[in-house]
Amino acid sequence: MLSFFGSGSGSAASPTSVSSSSSSSSTPDLQQTESVNETTTTPPPSSSTISSSSSSHIPPGPPKLDFEQLSQTHSEQGISGAANNLFNQVVLSNPYFAAGGGLMLLGTSLALARQGIQRASSFVYRQMLVDLEIPSKDKSYMWFLEWMSQYKQRSSRHLSVETSFVQHDNGASTTTFSLVPGPGKHLIKYKGAYMLINRERSGKLLDMTSGTPFETVTLTTLYRDRALFQDLLTEAKTMALKASEGKTVIYTSWGPEWRPFGQPKKKRMIDSVILDSGIKEGIVDDVRGFLKSGKWYFERGIPYRRGYLLYGPPGSGKTSFIQALAGELDYNICILNLSEANLTDDRLNHLMNHIPQRSLLLLEDIDAAFNQRDQTDSSGYKSGVTFSGLLNALDGVASSEETITFMTTNHPEKLDPAILRPGRIDYRMLIDNASPYQIKEMFLRFYEGESEKADEFVAKAAELGVAISTAQLQGLFVYNKNDPQAALDMIETLKTPNHVF
Repeated sequence: MLSFFGSGSGSAASPTSVSSSSSSSSTPDLQQTESVNETTTTPPPSSSTISSSSSSHIPPGPPKLDFEQLSQTHSEQGISGAANNLFNQVVLSNPYFAAGGGLMLLGTSLALARQGIQRASSFVYRQMLVDLEIPSKDKSYMWFLEWMSQYKQRSSRHLSVETSFVQHDNGASTTTFSLVPGPGKHLIKYKGAYMLINRERSGKLLDMTSGTPFETVTLTTLYRDRALFQDLLTEAKTMALKASEGKTVIYTSWGPEWRPFGQPKKKRMIDSVILDSGIKEGIVDDVRGFLKSGKWYFERGIPYRRGYLLYGPPGSGKTSFIQALAGELDYNICILNLSEANLTDDRLNHLMNHIPQRSLLLLEDIDAAFNQRDQTDSSGYKSGVTFSGLLNALDGVASSEETITFMTTNHPEKLDPAILRPGRIDYRMLIDNASPYQIKEMFLRFYEGESEKADEFVAKAAELGVAISTAQLQGLFVYNKNDPQAALDMIETLKTPNHVF
């Protein structure tokens, strides 16, 4: 029985060993078997060993809070001590909190660095560079673009075209294309200094009067070279004025502003307009005297403005004289149509307060501009301008100064007495049909040296017994420009005011 259990498995060796140890005698074979069993048999691993080996592959979790210790610390050190211990256990000893705090510090540092760089660059920009902005509403905007189109030392890869027409004396016209810098950035070198030009076009804001988008040109250069801006604009203005030198610019109202109408016209000589004896000289002397009396007006508190009314039949030369007077004074003309439907009292006042420098204001056919003194919703009106609005624009509190206003009318009897008072109209003059003096002077101007025929023409004109306008005389003389005898033979045509040759 003992031999059977001894040769068995390791699980049965244990009782055999116990039996042999309690026996008083044993054989050598049995002892050898027992020793073999003791060396080959390994005990099963305990649970503690398994857990310790597997735990080496699992990352450590966040530390556990010892609430008993915290409560004991709270009782011993108070609330502040407990809070410090809690912070140390939750934050400092937690790797996730440490990583998050590091990322937060890194992001804050980068944000502060970026903000610092922006502020530093802005400071350097303000200290070293200077900008000049020219909006498209400013007069110098077109001057600058025209100057840029002719400036050679520039670097432009994006261009825009400006088309203009030039009218010649023989009636022919020439088309001119000017290549100006388009929207974008351009670099130029002006008087040794580099300038960056940025032309921007708004995609949302439109000029309601023309339908074109608003534009802005910004010039940037070194702060030390800022004085060159003034030189550049002065040069651009001089170039623009040189183009209209010897010409009269006609302005018309375009929305709330004045804009040139067509190409500048060649100045008309004052001698080309023949009025009755002494009329032309009297008006010219009065205007010149007004232009020299600015200080006298200001010292006495008198508004520095003057109004002229030229009245008379159609075709007597009222408008022609005003154009010749502007050429004589080297002034431009601003024509304002009071019958315009979109013209209101506010817009009229704005236009009259923003007349271009060295310009005469012309209000033609003022008697036909309105039919009533006040604007009412019940009866309506033909024009958006009321009579009271015109009176306030001429000499109201908000009326302009340093202006010369010319008004014309064919029917002075239709004018309200309120508009004829001094301060609104200071000088009135009748420009009537041609007198014998005018007829002779006009004949001699067209046919020089023909004094005898001039006297004959004057005598025949008097025999007609009709009023003759200077426009009729000019039409007859132009038709027979090289034949004074033909003009004498056709004098009967002057009986018909609207005769067509």
